Amino acid sequence: MSKKNTTRKPSEPEKPRKIEKSPELKSSIEIELSRGDRVMTRVADVLGSFKFLSLCLVVLCAYILYNLSLVPGVRPFDPYPFNGLNTLLTIFAIILSVSVLISQNRQRRMEKVREQVEFEINVRAENEITKMLEMLHEIQQKLGIRKDDPELERMKETIDLDALHKNIDENGNN
Repeated sequence: MSKKNTTRKPSEPEKPRKIEKSPELKSSIEIELSRGDRVMTRVADVLGSFKFLSLCLVVLCAYILYNLSLVPGVRPFDPYPFNGLNTLLTIFAIILSVSVLISQNRQRRMEKVREQVEFEINVRAENEITKMLEMLHEIQQKLGIRKDDPELERMKETIDLDALHKNIDENGNN
């Protein structure tokens, strides 16, 4: 196999590295978004914008002013107490609250994946650190440095993931 030329000119911007999925990691960083998730993300982006709030306030003020009969010759279609406006705002509130709940559920799913990835990376790092401690201890012994260190022996122990998961399940369900 030939190696790719990885040198770059100083003027070229550095390209972001692609994270390759390791077969040892159980979780995936990429989250598949359904069509509904994409639509609700867009709806939440629009409904949560300052432009949309401004538009709502302008339309609401115009609606109220038009229906207060302040302009002679203009007949209001929803006179005070604005029952039609009340109905529209109630429907809008329902749509807004449901879209917020859907967005929160999507965020929760994404956070679970992130937590799992973080946990797996931490376990991998712990295993690598333990291996380095063992190697350093072997080097120390080969150099003839004999020192009993109970803390080092405790640090060299591998983590029992099954016991850790069991402990999390027991403490998390209380």
